[in-house]
Amino acid sequence: MSEPTEFVYDTAKILAALPHRYPMLLVDRVVSFDENEIHAVKAVSFNEDFFQGHFPGRPIMPGVLQIEALAQAAGILAIESLGLAGTGKLVYFMAIEEAKFRNPVTPGNLLDLRAGFVQKRSRVCKFWGKASIGDKVTCEVNFTAMIADA
Repeated sequence: MSEPTEFVYDTAKILAALPHRYPMLLVDRVVSFDENEIHAVKAVSFNEDFFQGHFPGRPIMPGVLQIEALAQAAGILAIESLGLAGTGKLVYFMAIEEAKFRNPVTPGNLLDLRAGFVQKRSRVCKFWGKASIGDKVTCEVNFTAMIADA
């Protein structure tokens, strides 16, 4: 594995790489990546729409949204490492496997998103993903995505 590129992949670059917009954009910043792995973050705020109903009095980020955040980070990784920036290609979920939820994510948490390639091909890629808060893993998952035209 090569040395990770350390830089802030800011909101403008994230918006250019992903088609997602509020309230479904779940990556706030990319901390680092190399051709096989990415580290991004999501600042979880009490103002997130899903906290109104999940759950009143005990707000917890839904596990499926943790997986979505990991998939968005992996989408940025795929766009960058496969040289797809500016091509209009999108990264679509195909399968989610072995999802495990370990600890709750609550307002005020900074959710670390780490994802990497298990298998890299031009049209279908497999990824691993792990979300955590500090040293506490909140979610682990394997997933498959397809690269296709918009």
